[in-house]
Amino acid sequence: MFVINAKVRNLTGKVEVLRKAGELPAVYYGAGKKSTSISISNTEFKKVWRAAGESSAVVVKTPEGDVDVLIHEVQMDPVRDEPIHVDFLAIDMSKKIKVKVPVEFEGISNAVKSGLGNLVKVLHEVEIEALPKDLPHNLVADISKLETLQDNIVVSDIKLPAGVVAITPETEVVASVVEQFEEKEEEAVPVDLSAIEVEKKGKKEEEGAEGASVEAGTIEKKAEKKE
Repeated sequence: MFVINAKVRNLTGKVEVLRKAGELPAVYYGAGKKSTSISISNTEFKKVWRAAGESSAVVVKTPEGDVDVLIHEVQMDPVRDEPIHVDFLAIDMSKKIKVKVPVEFEGISNAVKSGLGNLVKVLHEVEIEALPKDLPHNLVADISKLETLQDNIVVSDIKLPAGVVAITPETEVVASVVEQFEEKEEEAVPVDLSAIEVEKKGKKEEEGAEGASVEAGTIEKKAEKKE
């Protein structure tokens, strides 16, 4: 069981001071519990969070007693990528709950290894139902069964722990292999420089001819005037 020690938080205090002291502002609510503001050790929380994730039951120890919770929401500092606030969802350990559990992909696919295709991970989470004590940290999808382009891994292929039932439809695809296509580069068409030169030359000749005809016309007009 994962455990986090907590103190009841005074809402009149500044959270910046709390964070500088290595504490995280947090709150728990749900399962008939009144919303209660608490503070927890930043270091202790991150250690539990890495191990429990958001689908394993955690005990929050407060001066008012122990509270069974799930890590419900973690607000992160966008610059430092550090947690700055935590919401805990209080749960009843005697009642089944529905949660989404992350899927981890293990094994080696011959279809991918041979270059036949690329692995496509369709589902990254599967919704399950279980008592809080039976909730797994993650589910494992073995991709070694993907040997051809026709093979798929569906939800029913994932082995569930005892007491756990899948809510996500069993026929939903978790992973598959799609054919690998190589993009062919278009060959550059060589430019015929001689044709360009001839065309330019032709234009110059035309321009020269037009100039000559204009000049000839001018001379004829002058000759007429003299006569």
